[in-house]
Amino acid sequence: MSFKCPGNEISTVKGNNKIYILGIETSCDETSAAVLLNGSELLSHIITSQIGIHQKYGGVVPEIASREHSLHWQTVVQQALDQADLTYSDLTAIAVTYGPGLVGSLLVGVSAAKAIAYALQIPLLGINHLEGHIYANFLHTPDLEFPLLALLVSGGHTHLILFRGHGDFQVLGRTRDDAAGEALDKIARVLGLGYPGGPQIQLKAREGEAAAFDFPRAMLEPGSLDFSFSGVKSSVLNTLNSARMKGQELNVADLAASFQQAIVDVLVRKTKLALNQTGVKTLLLAGGVAANESLRAALARELAEMPDQVRLAVPPPLFCTDNGAMIAAAGYYRYLAGDFAPWTLNAVPGLSLA
Repeated sequence: MSFKCPGNEISTVKGNNKIYILGIETSCDETSAAVLLNGSELLSHIITSQIGIHQKYGGVVPEIASREHSLHWQTVVQQALDQADLTYSDLTAIAVTYGPGLVGSLLVGVSAAKAIAYALQIPLLGINHLEGHIYANFLHTPDLEFPLLALLVSGGHTHLILFRGHGDFQVLGRTRDDAAGEALDKIARVLGLGYPGGPQIQLKAREGEAAAFDFPRAMLEPGSLDFSFSGVKSSVLNTLNSARMKGQELNVADLAASFQQAIVDVLVRKTKLALNQTGVKTLLLAGGVAANESLRAALARELAEMPDQVRLAVPPPLFCTDNGAMIAAAGYYRYLAGDFAPWTLNAVPGLSLA
């Protein structure tokens, strides 16, 4: 099997039939690389986080993020190869996130992947970041059978996705305003809990009472699978402002627990509605917010009570956040399909899954 790039015919056949995919992820503030063998054996996984750098600003500063990627990507890739006990010449293909994300950060990863693939004359695989999050499930639950329903919840996206087959996605619902993770980050900042907000809300919520405040759960029109979290965010802000004007001091742990529960309730209810509408029997949880323990527990509990048994697949927390392993996993299936990117691949910060 071979594919054409402008002016080049590149062989994709490896003599030992071992497919080594190097995955590179630089969409936001983690520089990550991983090597995956034959789509199932993770040989290495390296992540360099920038959380400590961005904490003082209360969020990711795009210019700083791209600079840090530029400084660290070569070391991260080399560490991934060393951990896998491989050299560049052993690689079969390079998979890289090209969107969505911060354009400067994406450009670092895309440029690096193109350079490596071109120098080695091996295939380049362009991966949608959202697709990567979904494929993180295949790293730990390889026996998944289509069709699948994916609940993708992150700092920038909240989607319900029908996954009919490799590369075949249909977005059934998405947020109309704030993503769930974005709302968590914003309220964490207002409550003085720091960055990143989602994990800080979760930690504080453990000390609080989820029923202390009755925040709204927006379900939108009957049957709609879309989300809206701006209302619950505004309700928390109004509660805080009202208390300040009255000179009252509110329990931050109770606020965090009640707000988190409102987010979780909407996610769970919409997911159950999507399962009932589609008849799908396997749910994939994906994205950074998929690491939230309350969301995991609520989904497991609610799915267990459904009349028809629904299987729940959830990656370990490490593979819910941005990582190169999920990009390599998605890349493996693109490689098998012969879906290779041209040398003109560019960053697409607003890339959609459709």
